[in-house]
Amino acid sequence: MTELSRLPGPVMDLWEWQYQGACRDIDDTLFFHPEGERGAARRRRAEAAKAICQSCPVMMECREQSLAVREPYGVWGGLSEDERSAILANSARSTTRKVG
Repeated sequence: MTELSRLPGPVMDLWEWQYQGACRDIDDTLFFHPEGERGAARRRRAEAAKAICQSCPVMMECREQSLAVREPYGVWGGLSEDERSAILANSARSTTRKVG
């Protein structure tokens, strides 16, 4: 007989928060930079995306998920690619210091 306690929970329970995202009905090009976008244009687009995240009821769930899976592109949970990279790098340095 199958041991039910070892089976994963329903997948819908893990991802249902995404249906509440403020970005759900917004063109995703706002959250992902086009090839070659640099400087002020990129900053303006990212800031507009982050403004939407600030009003999102599931911003923290989105942020936690993007950090957990090391999302490499776009604005997720109010964080840009560079901001997520910095958080992950700081986390790795902190872990290294604790171990060493």
